[in-house]
Amino acid sequence: MTVLLIDTPLPGVRRLTLNRPEKRNALNNELRGAVFKALEAHDNDPEVKLTIIRGAGPAFCSGYDLSADNRVGQPYHSAAGLGQWSRHVVEGWFHVWDLAKPVIAQVHGYCLAGGTELATACDLVYVAEDAQIGYPPVRLMSPPDMQFHPWLMGMRQAMESMLTGDALTGAEAAAKGWATRAYPLAALEREVLAIAERVAKLPTELAQINKRSVHRAMEISGMRAAIRAGTEIQALAFQTAPSKEYMSRFRRDGKSVSDLLSERDSTFADYRERKSDG
Repeated sequence: MTVLLIDTPLPGVRRLTLNRPEKRNALNNELRGAVFKALEAHDNDPEVKLTIIRGAGPAFCSGYDLSADNRVGQPYHSAAGLGQWSRHVVEGWFHVWDLAKPVIAQVHGYCLAGGTELATACDLVYVAEDAQIGYPPVRLMSPPDMQFHPWLMGMRQAMESMLTGDALTGAEAAAKGWATRAYPLAALEREVLAIAERVAKLPTELAQINKRSVHRAMEISGMRAAIRAGTEIQALAFQTAPSKEYMSRFRRDGKSVSDLLSERDSTFADYRERKSDG
């Protein structure tokens, strides 16, 4: 099965659909590599003005694929040593950040862990009001690879997110500044295409300068340096006894990834352990 679908819903608008619905579009190296390859091609294609990224099936993206050996087949080189994975994925997300042409994330369902990093790397983020956006690995593994929370949502919300791993709804994420706007799920695609059509009216030469003007302001404030420094903090977290014990069990005791994630979230009664009303 093709892990990434590409179509052109409007003139000048290219759309990428993450296509691992049976895995809730979990990011393995094949899918990450396909996304980067497509975005680079769009950046070099004069017919493309911007790109939309969305997910097939019930979720935008459930995070990195913990059932895969992500050390093998990484789509680009990153310096080795402790923290290699965290540095590696953050370099990839900043590669999206640095593209000339705008990228829009269209988020529905679950958007977790590495999925939030993918969306954060995009320039505009539109979400379904009932989407579930969170970083549950803080509960038993580590803080994020890409520690965007204080930059986009402020210190207090960042702290609550880091100390609970709880999810925000799409409506909450928009109110707190992580997302651009939230819409009812039934209206999300229509509204995203309407925004994309407006963005596509700008000349590419001007749009990329406008985009950079916002990014440079964030970078002068220290965002890029802080996020890169955060990769070393994440490497330190993986050396703590609880994190090492939990991570070793993905390879040692034969439990499925689903079982281990359920174990992580069971005491919080959320994510896969959330009980439906009635």
